[in-house]
Amino acid sequence: MDIFDSHTHLNDTPYHGKEASYIEAARKLGVKKMAIVGSDTTLNAGALQLARQYANLYAIVGWHPESSKDYDAAKEAVLLEQLADPKVVALGEIGLDYHWNTSPREIQRRVFRRQLELARSLHIPVSIHSRDAFEDTYTLLKTAHVEEFGAIMHSFTGDADWARRFLDLGMYISYSGIVSFKNAPEEHASAKIIPSDRLLVETDAPYLTPTPYRGRQNQPGYTRYVVEALAKLRETTPETIAKQTWDNAHRIFKLKEDA
Repeated sequence: MDIFDSHTHLNDTPYHGKEASYIEAARKLGVKKMAIVGSDTTLNAGALQLARQYANLYAIVGWHPESSKDYDAAKEAVLLEQLADPKVVALGEIGLDYHWNTSPREIQRRVFRRQLELARSLHIPVSIHSRDAFEDTYTLLKTAHVEEFGAIMHSFTGDADWARRFLDLGMYISYSGIVSFKNAPEEHASAKIIPSDRLLVETDAPYLTPTPYRGRQNQPGYTRYVVEALAKLRETTPETIAKQTWDNAHRIFKLKEDA
């Protein structure tokens, strides 16, 4: 069983100096490829460094909504250089976060719009963060004609109705460890209706650790338990979910099987 963790933060502080051991632990659980996700200049650089170092790792670079207050022309120039790297497979994670409000909402929206413009001009898919902001996220994605360059709703937490709306924009829907929680009825309902060719899996490690390790630090290898949770919800086998999401990740990221 080959699994693709489509969104993880192996470039984050808890893993510094131990990346190789986590990559090996993931391999033993069937997680053979990972997309390492940045959120500002420093974490983007870390994602790129790991992607260059390991053939089975890829980078996603962009500016997270919580960091959008620091985004300016100079930061954009660096981002454009990073996006030109051949190991970069998407722009992200970008979007809106109305839960923490670390950056003013209008700045979040402006930076989100700008990065969508960059993605459209470069024809590169985007990885979307949306917390307590589905309505504005949907509106901005629709206005940007995201179906023309591709997008992923990362760590999706919406119900089936919201899933259908994002699917109508041509998006992929990615589930994290939340889908394995007993107290996640909306995620359970939406996970059952996602078409098999639009489904992705992720850990968002070091966050959102799935059952049976909930409460501990997450790691990329635990994507396996997300696969198992989805298989149970969708009444199929883990091997089927792994294969579907493996194929889907290669398609949205424009990767070859042997890349």
